[in-house]
Formats: sequence, structure tokens, C-alpha cells
Amino acid sequence: MAWTYLIIAGLLEIVWAYFMKQSHGFTRLWPSVATLGFMAVSFALLSLAMKNLPMGTAYVVWTGIGAVGAFVVGVVLLGEHLSVMRVVAALLVLAGLVMFRLAPGAATH
Repeated sequence: MAWTYLIIAGLLEIVWAYFMKQSHGFTRLWPSVATLGFMAVSFALLSLAMKNLPMGTAYVVWTGIGAVGAFVVGVVLLGEHLSVMRVVAALLVLAGLVMFRLAPGAATH
């Protein structure tokens, strides 16, 4: 269940990052409220995942999902620049996430 919490927490990190961008520096009310709400749930799920996963593994996977997801959302929804080097960088992050999941000791602390 810890990995499920962690993956959902990472996906919610993408959502709150998107709304943070839409809040324009917390100057728009509803995107700001959405940012804080999704952030709170993401942190809560990360906390639950950390009960059973090593801190390093949980935090790296959470931020990695958020980073790669935010990159994809930025390109797809916000028209941010896409280049071969940025795609390779995102793939390297994904490879690191898979390695963290498969590494000995990743399942429990």
C-alpha cells in the first residue's frame, strides 16, 4: 500500500505544480486554493508512504514523479520548449526511479 500512496502523492505533486503556475505567484484565488489543497493531500500521502518506505527512496520517487510529470504537463498543456536533451534528461530521471524501486531495501525500511 505504501507504493500506491507514494505514486498517488507524486501524481498530486504534478497537479499542485500546475495549479501553482496558474496561480501567478499566488495572486489568483482559486488556483492558489487548489495548489494548497493538492499540496496538503500530496504531503499527507507521502507521509503515509514513509511509514513503510525508506525516507530516501520515498522522497526521490515522489520528487521524480513530480519533476517528470511537471515537465510533461509543461510541454503538453503550457507549450513549454521540447528538445531532445530535455527528453533524454526526463528519461534518465525515470530510469533512476525504476532503479530506486528495484534496488534491494527499497520495499521497507
